Amino acid sequence: MELFAELKLLGDGYAGGFSCGMTMHGNQTMERFSRKTGDESLTEGETVYESADGLRLCVTKKADGEAIRVRTKVTNESEGEMTLELLTSFALRNVPVTRVHRLQSFWSAEGKLRSETIQELHLEPSWNRCGLRCEKFGNVGSMPVRKYFPFLVLEDEKTGQFIGMQLYLASSWQMELLCKEDDSLTVTGGLADRDFGHWMKKLPAGASFEAPEAVIATGTSFLEVCDKLVKAQHPLISPVDQKMGILFNEYCTTWGNPSFENVKKICDKLAGKGIQFLVIDSGWYGTERWWESVGDWEVNENRFPGGMKPIADYIRLRGMIPGLWYEMEALAYGCKYFNDPTHLVKKDGVPLTIGGRRFWDMEDPWVVSYLSEKVIRLLKEAGFGYLKVDYNDTLGMGCDGAESLGEGLRRKILASQAFFEKIREEIPGIVIENCSSGGHRLEPSMMRLCSQASFSDAHEIRSIPLIAANVQRVIPPMQSQIWAVLRAKDTKERTEYSLIATLFGRMCLSGDIYDLSDEQWKLVQEGMEFYVKSAQIIKNGKTILHVYEETGYNNPQGQQLLVREWNGKRLAILHRFENSKRIEPEFPEGSRIIAEYGSGDQDFSAKAWLYEL
Repeated sequence: MELFAELKLLGDGYAGGFSCGMTMHGNQTMERFSRKTGDESLTEGETVYESADGLRLCVTKKADGEAIRVRTKVTNESEGEMTLELLTSFALRNVPVTRVHRLQSFWSAEGKLRSETIQELHLEPSWNRCGLRCEKFGNVGSMPVRKYFPFLVLEDEKTGQFIGMQLYLASSWQMELLCKEDDSLTVTGGLADRDFGHWMKKLPAGASFEAPEAVIATGTSFLEVCDKLVKAQHPLISPVDQKMGILFNEYCTTWGNPSFENVKKICDKLAGKGIQFLVIDSGWYGTERWWESVGDWEVNENRFPGGMKPIADYIRLRGMIPGLWYEMEALAYGCKYFNDPTHLVKKDGVPLTIGGRRFWDMEDPWVVSYLSEKVIRLLKEAGFGYLKVDYNDTLGMGCDGAESLGEGLRRKILASQAFFEKIREEIPGIVIENCSSGGHRLEPSMMRLCSQASFSDAHEIRSIPLIAANVQRVIPPMQSQIWAVLRAKDTKERTEYSLIATLFGRMCLSGDIYDLSDEQWKLVQEGMEFYVKSAQIIKNGKTILHVYEETGYNNPQGQQLLVREWNGKRLAILHRFENSKRIEPEFPEGSRIIAEYGSGDQDFSAKAWLYEL
C-alpha cells in the first residue's frame, strides 16, 4: 500500500480504459513527474514529486496519536500560469479490500452504515485488465454531510485489517475507489474535481495551493479505526463546556414562539435542577412570521420588551448560561436586503435563491461588518454565553466569485469559517453549536470551530438511539448534542427510552416541562444523575461493542446494545425496538455494577448500566 497524490492540469489528456467522465485519475499530468524524493509509506515524512517543466507536488505525513494527518500541496515553479482540475488530499494504491463501509446521511436520518462487498460494488477487474472500474461518491454543495459523510473505511477480510479515512472540508468533496489491473484498489479523496464539483483553480507562476487535510488510520476492527479517526479531531471546546453540562433548548416547548414571559417560566421551572445552558431558539426576532425575517435580526420587542439583555440576565440569575439561535449566513424573503443583490451570493450573475432563502456573501467586508453588529455585538451586550448557529439549505454546485463555480463555493465556505473564528476571538469562551438542519455539517473542519453540534433534527422519533450511536463513529461524543423531548403523555418506558438515548453524547432536554408530574420529574432527575455519573466515559471512552440488527430508521426492528469503556469502567446502553428481545452486556468476573437506569423489559424501552471492571 502506497500513499501518494493525484492532480490534473487543464489541457492535459485523460486516461483511457473507458474512464473519461467517471474519473480524472491516471491522467497525462501525472506522467510529467520525473523525479521523486522520499517514500510513499503510510508513516511520518514527506514525499516530493517534480517535473522538468516546473510542477512540484508535495505530500506531507505527520502522526497524530494513532492516526496520520496528510497534507498535499502543489506549487507552480514554471514561468506561466497553470489551471488545476483535480488535486487530491490523499491517494492510496495497492490497497487490498474485500468490503467497503460508508456512512449515509439525509435530513433526520444521519449516519446509516452502508457496507458492501467488492463484488456488490462491481469493482472486480475486467477479464483482460484494460477497462477501469470506478465507484465515485461525495457531496456537491455547502452541506457536506448530505447523502454521505466525508468518511470511508475499507476492510480486508483475508487479513482482518481495516483502513479508514476522513476529509476535513465543508464544501464539495469526493472519494473514489478504482480498480483496473489487479484485485487491489486505488483509493483517493479530496475536493470535488471539475467533473464532479465544477472546480478549477488557477495557479500563477510561483504560487502554491494546498488541498484540504485528510486523516488516515489503520486497525483490526471497524470500531477501532473510527475511534482513532475521531480522537485525531481536536475541536476548540470552550473551557466552560468541558464538564459535559446538560442543556435545555426551548424549541420543542414553545415551537418557535419564545417570549420573555415563557422563557422566564422555563427558567423558574428549571432552576436548581442541574441545567448548565438554556438556549432560546428561533422566533425571538422579526415579526410573528419570524421565518420570513431571517437576516434582519431585529429583536421582536412584543415578545422581548427592552431587547434580549433582560432575559439573558434572568437566565443567569437562575443559575444557567443563556444561549441564542441564529441562522447568520442566510436571509429569507421578508428580510429588507432580500431583493438587494449587492451583498448576496450569486450564480450566473443573479442572487442564488433556494427554497425562499438567499445567502450572504461572507467574503464581502460589508457583510462581515453587518453580521458583527447584528450577531457579535448583540451577543456581547446582552451577555449570551452560548450561540446556536443553524444553516438550513445548501448552495449547490457553486457560485460566482472565482475562476469556477466550485472554487467560488470553496472560498465562500472558508469565509464563513473565518467568521466563526471571529466570533470566538471577540467573545472569548463562548460555546458555539454547529447546527445545519440538524446534522448536515458534521465534518471535522466545522466541528473544530465549535463546542457542540446538533446530532440531528430527529427530536422525537423512535430511531434517535440508532442515529445517535451511528454519529459517534465520526464526531466526538462530547460534541454530539442529543435531544430528549419530555412529554406529559409519555409512559415511564418512553421517558427512559428518550433520556437513555442522550448517553451517546450530550444531554439536551426540551418539551412539556410545566406539565410533568412529580413522579415524572423524579424519573427525569434520576436520568440526569445517571448521565452525570457516565459523563467522563462518554467524553473520554472508546466504544468496544456496537451490535444492532440491520434495520430502517423509520420502523426500527430488534435491539441495539453499545458498550463504551474508559479508565476501568464501562457504560452499556440497550434500546429495544419493535419485535425485540432483551439482551445484556457481558459482565466480566469481578466486575461491579455502580448504577443502573431504565428497565428494558419490553419493546421501545431501554436500560443503561454503569459498572467497573
